[in-house]
Amino acid sequence: MKGVWRYMKPFALFTLWLGIVTMIGFVQQKTATKPWTIVKTCQPTTHVMFLKTHKTASSTILNILFRFSEKHNLTVALPRHNDVHLGYPYSFRASYVEEFKTIGPNFSIMCNHLRFKALEVKRVMPRDTFYFSILRHPASLLESSYVYYKSVTPAFRKSKNVNEFLSSPWNYYNLSERRWNIYAKNNMWFDFGYDNNAVYEEHYVQSVIQDVEQNFNLILIADYFDESMILLKDILCWDLDDVVYFKMNARSLDTVQTMNPESKEKVKEWCALDWMLYVHFNNTFWNKIQERMDLKTLYKEVEFLRKRQKELMETCLLKETDGTKIKDKHMKPFQSGSVKIMGYMLKEGLDNETLNTCDKMAIPELQYTAYMYSWQFPNKKKKSIPIR
Repeated sequence: MKGVWRYMKPFALFTLWLGIVTMIGFVQQKTATKPWTIVKTCQPTTHVMFLKTHKTASSTILNILFRFSEKHNLTVALPRHNDVHLGYPYSFRASYVEEFKTIGPNFSIMCNHLRFKALEVKRVMPRDTFYFSILRHPASLLESSYVYYKSVTPAFRKSKNVNEFLSSPWNYYNLSERRWNIYAKNNMWFDFGYDNNAVYEEHYVQSVIQDVEQNFNLILIADYFDESMILLKDILCWDLDDVVYFKMNARSLDTVQTMNPESKEKVKEWCALDWMLYVHFNNTFWNKIQERMDLKTLYKEVEFLRKRQKELMETCLLKETDGTKIKDKHMKPFQSGSVKIMGYMLKEGLDNETLNTCDKMAIPELQYTAYMYSWQFPNKKKKSIPIR
């Protein structure tokens, strides 16, 4: 037997060596094929509060957070009863959350629209919660708000277009109608819980900015959305597939109004509180990126994100189209006024696993909220979805 082993030993060692080389090659090949598959040494953050500001690509982030919640079987702080917002535009109260009295401060994710009030939010979320939000350049935000909310905002209804409104905003803006005019002046300031009609005063502005910095771990910038997703992924120790996305609640391009240079400058004065908020946190955003990675690494990750997004779009989508043309109520986005909100039509013949992935990436915000509500509270009456 020893004699046989003497002759077989070289062959056995060669076979072992060949197997190891083959496995190394296989792993390298898989890594090269899917560069977004990275082995992590940290643990993903699962307690997250997102302040969903208006017209800032926040519906896309809500979709990301709902998908993450399903993936990890997390409990979401959802609007009570048939509501779709957490009390907005009123200041948030813990009682606006379904089953708060039963679940207490043990929710993992909060991401539906609310007007921020720190003490009340902390009654719902655990102590180790990661707080973040997103801002957008006030000029593009006001144009988007003007078109989207024109039918419900008195200041907008009285003007022909966004340039006419900004040429003399006080001719259209009435403080006595402030409840309905929140979208017309400093709307991000309002969403963070502050008075959007406050008089600009440097000390006051800086105190609010300091307050926001104390309450939030991170503020993202919608104008650099892909870069924001990479930073968020890195800080939360999430996978690339956790932050890959299809745009949600986006308008068709033919409803975008062109702002003249004078209007863009006027916004900085008219929405001075929002402008200062944006300038400050745009700077902190890039500082945080520089603390965690160089720009070469950042844009390599952005490239991976866009490649993965393109791959999923080719797999999932028949087409992106005007939401009014979508017949399937499950996939039909809510239409606001005369705005054409885009939606998605999925390919037919997808296998069940692929269909589930594609469906969750493309489903509109209101339908996803209703689905999550039924998933968490199967014995409660289902939410009815307003579709127009």
